[in-house]
Amino acid sequence: MKRVRIFIGCLLLATTTTWSQPMVKPVVEDLLFPSISVNPSGYVGERLSASYKNRILAQDVDRLVAPFRNRTETSCWQSEFWGKWFTSAVLAYRYQPLPWLKEKLDEAVEGLLKTQTPDGYIGNYADDKHLAAWDIWGRKYCMLGLLAYHDLTGDQPSLEAAGKIADHLMAELGQQKLPIVKLGNHRGMAATSVLEPVCLLYARTGQKKYLDFAEEIVRQWETPDGPQLISKSSIPVAERFPKPASNWYGWEQGQKAYEMMSCYEGLLELYRLTGKGEYKKAVENTWLSISETEINAAGSGSSVECWFHGKDHQDQPVYHYQETCVTATWIKLNQQLLRLTGETRYADAIEQTFYNALLAAMNPDGSDWAKYTPLAGQRLPGTEQCGMGLNCCNASGPRGLFTFPLTTVMSGKKGVQINFFASGSYGVTTPGKQKMKVIQETNYPESGKIRITLQLEKQENLQVSVRIPAWSTESTLLVNGVPLPVEAGKTADIQRLWKTADQIELSLDMRGRLIRAGTSPGSYAIMRGPVLLSRDERLSPPDLDAVLQPVTGKNGFVELQASEQKKPGFWMTFTGRFVPESYAEKGSDPVPVVLCDYASAGYAAEGLPFFKVWFPQLFDPRK
Repeated sequence: MKRVRIFIGCLLLATTTTWSQPMVKPVVEDLLFPSISVNPSGYVGERLSASYKNRILAQDVDRLVAPFRNRTETSCWQSEFWGKWFTSAVLAYRYQPLPWLKEKLDEAVEGLLKTQTPDGYIGNYADDKHLAAWDIWGRKYCMLGLLAYHDLTGDQPSLEAAGKIADHLMAELGQQKLPIVKLGNHRGMAATSVLEPVCLLYARTGQKKYLDFAEEIVRQWETPDGPQLISKSSIPVAERFPKPASNWYGWEQGQKAYEMMSCYEGLLELYRLTGKGEYKKAVENTWLSISETEINAAGSGSSVECWFHGKDHQDQPVYHYQETCVTATWIKLNQQLLRLTGETRYADAIEQTFYNALLAAMNPDGSDWAKYTPLAGQRLPGTEQCGMGLNCCNASGPRGLFTFPLTTVMSGKKGVQINFFASGSYGVTTPGKQKMKVIQETNYPESGKIRITLQLEKQENLQVSVRIPAWSTESTLLVNGVPLPVEAGKTADIQRLWKTADQIELSLDMRGRLIRAGTSPGSYAIMRGPVLLSRDERLSPPDLDAVLQPVTGKNGFVELQASEQKKPGFWMTFTGRFVPESYAEKGSDPVPVVLCDYASAGYAAEGLPFFKVWFPQLFDPRK
């Protein structure tokens, strides 16, 4: 196997990564491309480093490979874990290419390739159980991992092995005359999510048989037995099929959130290759349905891993709420749409999910991920699956986490786009083909103040686009001290002759906003910037069960006072004023209540403290 050695002069400096170029030029090209180097600091940098050290580097690679050597499985999904860990590890390596992670990547690929059978199969299923249950799903993740390694290193054997996996799958389907939508679980969505690596394989080899297979998968989607992901794209995702009569996780389940979004990721790859507008439209329709009917205040959703009109129920106790696999895949789907279109609504969605549902699922030390993250209750750890020492969400969480640094600042044909705000430096290539650094100085989202400084070798006329979040209704933007107009929910596009040391200063609206859920009288939650706030029993009284009405100013915003000193175990804490429930005729005076960021709620060095996001309101028949 080809080995690539990475020599690093100083591990603390930002390093540059490259991206392998596909053989097939896409019909539709992305508008935005990842940074070529990143070096975030502050809170985001701390979270990334914790996961890198204690989850990515700590993984026992041989344990991930072992099921492929044994090949005795009949129903479980051990084969997904190699590819999930591997793709997240490649993202982590692109973020910070340390040599010991490269050694683990090499070891993982070498170990997996040794298990490939002469006919091309890489999987863990017994010979007489091929194509059953999660077999194709696992093959998908192996292909994704091998293709990621090829893109990272240019390694030809990994590309050839991915092609052999696809060839073997197509041969088995043809020999047995089996429609792929009837295989596996969830109306074929688990099996047909193989569409994504099949499209990537075509782009990297130019072999038309892979494009034909991709189109055949989509054709089968629209048959009566298929998930009808295009024709049903205008139907709310929770209503596309009846609830299963018996097995919730079986073939009849057509609302499975994670697998559905995985299929749409593949459809976007096929759209890039074909330019067929109906493919992109189906994804956009579904995105809108998920955003409007499922995504809660923390930026995620699902109950028992399925769509269920969750936005309407987010203030209630929900069973197996907000699976981390769903959270990470929602981020990944938005990342696909962001780089394809550059639209700020996708960056807004990523930011909300990243700072809330995703970071809340990750243990403070980065070693573990919760499988479910409720909006009230406790942070309970997930259980081991398939005898692998981890579960699907341990493997999925970092796949969402490590998309963030490389897309904080992105390049395009017109210039650069600043999607997210995180202290650190970000290297991009300008339209004039020179290297430029975008340096952010900020403690965002603790405050809304961001200073951005550009470093260029020579001055260049280009466009710098800065995302103005939709929630920031009062924002100011200065370029070298000169104010420019901005509009919430759009980018501020600044076309000018830029020179090194030019500065952009952005101030965002960090007032507390009330979010309402439910009816008569419903409940309130509070957001500050992109961050959802929560109560935690470790903080000051009143009791979590107390009924509290937030005090708002004339403009409807909640006044929040940031704590002067950090409270141990919390990232951010704020004090607001609330009116407690009272049976006295004149009512009660407001009392101070301390709130924390949702990602910190429920985590403690000892024990599992209770927390609560929503403030249920008193029913008043007069209203």
